[in-house]
Amino acid sequence: MRPRRFDAKSGCAVGVTLSVIGGMWKPLILFHLFAGKKRYMELSRAIPNATQRILTLQLRELEADGVIVRHAYPQIPPKVEYEISPFGQSLGPVLLSLRSWGKQVWRFN
Repeated sequence: MRPRRFDAKSGCAVGVTLSVIGGMWKPLILFHLFAGKKRYMELSRAIPNATQRILTLQLRELEADGVIVRHAYPQIPPKVEYEISPFGQSLGPVLLSLRSWGKQVWRFN
């Protein structure tokens, strides 16, 4: 059974994509994780306008959807790393297209 978030309420495949990566912070989180594994504080510093609460929520949703993997290491102090899952790798072309479009629009302003 697939997560409910993968069901297109709009009847459109674009709706499925937006349900997984939509929002202000998820694409930025993914963009930074495509560069490699990151710890929570590295992501927090890379996305300074995202509150701790929203960053944690977005990371949990991406993990629940199978887009990222969370690695928690049993040590003191606790160490947690996030990385793109094999399933999440399929979003690479989508994010690159979004980035390319954004660069074009940014140039015209």
